[in-house]
Amino acid sequence: MSNYDEFKVIHIVEGGCGTLLLGASGLPIKKIESTLNEEAADGWQVVFQVIEKKRFLLFWTREALLVTLGRKLG
Repeated sequence: MSNYDEFKVIHIVEGGCGTLLLGASGLPIKKIESTLNEEAADGWQVVFQVIEKKRFLLFWTREALLVTLGRKLG
């Protein structure tokens, strides 16, 4: 049985302009921090995370962070 009553998935993507201009730009750390802090204030906890790489346009790849959050109700 799960320790959580509900789950939420957050998808945070690397910027497209930096990928085009520089070949890579990295995940936006400040955005990740602020998003996770906002979710934690509402009682959410990180359950699982994974970084995915997808093809971006023809020649580049772009990273995205998938974070699964969980919380108990009540």
